[in-house]
Amino acid sequence: MRIIRTLASATLACAALFAGTGGAAADSPSPDAEDGKSGPTRAGTGFRDAAAVPPGRSATANASSGDYLYWVFPLDTGQRATFKAEVELPEQSARHGDSTWRIDVYDGLRRRQPCMYGMQSRVATEDTASVELSCTLRPVRSLTDPWSAHPLPGSYYLRLTAVDAPEKDLGLPVRAQVEAVTKDAGGAHAVDGALSTPLTPGVSATDGKDAEDGEESASPEAQQGPAAVEPEDGWSSGRWSDRWIWTVAGGVLAALGTLGGYALARGPGRPSRMPPGA
Repeated sequence: MRIIRTLASATLACAALFAGTGGAAADSPSPDAEDGKSGPTRAGTGFRDAAAVPPGRSATANASSGDYLYWVFPLDTGQRATFKAEVELPEQSARHGDSTWRIDVYDGLRRRQPCMYGMQSRVATEDTASVELSCTLRPVRSLTDPWSAHPLPGSYYLRLTAVDAPEKDLGLPVRAQVEAVTKDAGGAHAVDGALSTPLTPGVSATDGKDAEDGEESASPEAQQGPAAVEPEDGWSSGRWSDRWIWTVAGGVLAALGTLGGYALARGPGRPSRMPPGA
């Protein structure tokens, strides 16, 4: 009975541990996102000058219909990101037809990443005031095979543009707002090994100097390039995940199951050699 009580207590403890682990993997918004802090108020026109957006922030930009707008976000090991974009369109009286808006996501090697789900492209009719787009990527792995295009930790570029619009509508003013919502995918997607460095190209929009007069640029945002964006707590090594907790808990349960099976098979013990009437 003592062994059975021990097994029951250990089982309950492991169940509580699993419940805590599952809750940790739930989607929890960043504190910065709850505080409503905004990010940059501009967008780049290419990979080299993409506007760096800190984690948990949203970015806005005033642009023209037909422009290519670029932002860059940091994604770390074990994160699953959903990129969202909302475009406020010009007044209905100024437009001449329907337009198609699209977002694309590229990793640090500028490989286009496919969306698991989400509305990546959407048609805005003449009576539409705004259009919303989204793209959810696969979970970021710490390491992958050279032939695989699986997401790896580093910088991720978001591109927004109107891929199809009437020629007369090109150049009309629009306002865009983008963000990247991340959540922990859990140890089910963890792999052994890690990159030596994240995929963050050392490319800056400017070297901080004016080529003509040698003076420093007055805009801090202009000096911030893709290499400047990283998670708040730095890049993780990719060696620790909740998969270790599941492995240890499984080993404990296996050991307890072995002891319980041995106790049941052994029975109450060896029979007495004394005669019944002695």
